[in-house]
Amino acid sequence: MTITASTLIQIQWEGSYKLKDLPNLMNDETDYGIYQIYGTHPVYGSDVLLYIGKADYQTLGKRISQENWLYTNDSNNHKIYIGRLHGAQPLNEDTWSTYIDLAERLLIYSHKPAYNARSIASFPEKELQLIHVLNWGDHRSLLPEVSGLRWTGKLDDVEYEMFKVQTDDTPV
Repeated sequence: MTITASTLIQIQWEGSYKLKDLPNLMNDETDYGIYQIYGTHPVYGSDVLLYIGKADYQTLGKRISQENWLYTNDSNNHKIYIGRLHGAQPLNEDTWSTYIDLAERLLIYSHKPAYNARSIASFPEKELQLIHVLNWGDHRSLLPEVSGLRWTGKLDDVEYEMFKVQTDDTPV
């Protein structure tokens, strides 16, 4: 699916969950989306955003459990926040999957979680230029609004002039 017009993606966030709560996030109808993991980082400190991921073709509970968060020194203190797409119109499966992927990429690039370093390096600039993400609910450290126009080079070559106050005597 190619994005050709400005696309608004809305995500409703909730949490926090612990790793032991993952079996509760395996509903085959509703438990898909994007997730954030918070914990301790040796440089950035405690209770910081460590990772943003997506659960597209498998439930959030299954996907997060595959990432070995249980085997870190701080596994008892990890907090997980899950985000589900929402809006006025239901999406077909292909569009939904595309939106999840684009939203995850833009959120990773704009927030730069420590454990998403590989994803930050492979930023799909052109794909994200027209994406606009609104984060609702308990989105924690994520910005409430993230725009591909702001985080890509789409507007880098636009020449701007400073606005001046127009008076009745000033020619337009």
